[in-house]
Amino acid sequence: MNERLRFIWRRLLQGIPTILLIIIACFFLLKLAPGDAAEVLAGESGAATKEYVDTLRTKFQLDKPVPVQLAAYVKNVLTLDLGYSFRQGTSVSSLIASRLVPTLLLMGAALGFAIVAGIVLGMAASNRPGGWVDQFVSVLSLLAYSMPMFWAGLMLIVVFSLRLEWFPTSGMEEVAMFHEGWTRVLDIAEHLVLPALTLSLFYLALFMRLMRAAMLEQRGMDYVVTARAKGLTERQILTRHVARNALLPIITMIGIQMGNLVGGSVIVETVFGWPGLGQLAFDSLFARDLNLLMGIFVVSAVLVVVVNILVDITYTLIDPRIKAA
Repeated sequence: MNERLRFIWRRLLQGIPTILLIIIACFFLLKLAPGDAAEVLAGESGAATKEYVDTLRTKFQLDKPVPVQLAAYVKNVLTLDLGYSFRQGTSVSSLIASRLVPTLLLMGAALGFAIVAGIVLGMAASNRPGGWVDQFVSVLSLLAYSMPMFWAGLMLIVVFSLRLEWFPTSGMEEVAMFHEGWTRVLDIAEHLVLPALTLSLFYLALFMRLMRAAMLEQRGMDYVVTARAKGLTERQILTRHVARNALLPIITMIGIQMGNLVGGSVIVETVFGWPGLGQLAFDSLFARDLNLLMGIFVVSAVLVVVVNILVDITYTLIDPRIKAA
């Protein structure tokens, strides 16, 4: 246990430089964009004189040299101060906190469905290579992999919301209904189905093909022959050995694709009007709310780093041969 705790602490320390590099990279990328928040606000107010713009730049501390701005921002982040959104008139931390739970809910539901369905369908396809189940899974994975996410979301809205009227078209819940308790939970779940399904399609196809290939590879290993020679049933071989080893590539891919999952949530939340970090980032980008954008990038980076640490820990739990040291 102490060895695993040391491993976790070491991985956390390794993630700090990664997060700092991401903060610095995003800071300079945003600085490369034309204009700044002062020019946007001055232009919208109709008083875009040089004196007014200079006043806004001084207020937002945009008149200071870029290295000074960067150093000040990094210092604030290290003290858990993500800054103030002059656009929204509130702190960045409170804005992100209000949108983080919906995003985590959407990502968790999409990833959970993709993992469970991908593993089950991948295992079913590997039972009879070339059979009708394998061909069905192959066609399904090809369609899910090739469909653009925004197009898939729009088609799901047209079919299941507008034509069949099974699910709502947008939003997270019916706010005007003032639902409480389990009624509210069911309402949120009903709104969650289409966005989660849209976000999960690409990863569903990925996990299906990966699980099928891993199962076929593991079934050809020598340890499977040894297990049969010991008298283990096919079910025992499948559950205790083959499936357990085949899960390792799936776990690896979860960590690799976490950054893409965060990026995909931006598209899905915009299409479905889901009130999460993705939609907030989209709105703040056009509003030139740099403090808010940087805060969202920092939180997203920390989320990806934490998930990759959890993936490494899960490795040591599933496969005893992989030691934390």
